Amino acid sequence: MKQMKQMKRNKVIILYVFVICSMFILQACASSGSKALRNETESSVQGKLTEGKTTKAEVKQTFGSPLSTSYTDGGLEIWKYELAKMHADAVNFIPLVNLFGSKSSGTKKELTILFDNNDVVKKYNMSESPVATGTGVFR
Repeated sequence: MKQMKQMKRNKVIILYVFVICSMFILQACASSGSKALRNETESSVQGKLTEGKTTKAEVKQTFGSPLSTSYTDGGLEIWKYELAKMHADAVNFIPLVNLFGSKSSGTKKELTILFDNNDVVKKYNMSESPVATGTGVFR
């Protein structure tokens, strides 16, 4: 009888371990924005863009359409590409604690390109920075 209770307890423990491991394996990962920036770094972009030489058509061929377009006061066009890759933090999988909010972190890449009046790259900036978001008590 005692051995049966121990076996039942072991099965329950194995089930809990399996569920927790599955949650970590299936941990939510998401990305949003321009997929063209997925494998880009500051140095790789530097090899693809040359100020005063690279045209708007070449930029579009390399990176696709921009996420947003704006203009300076002088009428110069600015293209912006962004990519955010986020994953759920471990605190989201702690029973009861996750009832009070959630937290995720990741990285954000941003490429901003300023074109001159001849549709040639005048200036550009590529940056990558850590980002974090939270809801509830994790804001």
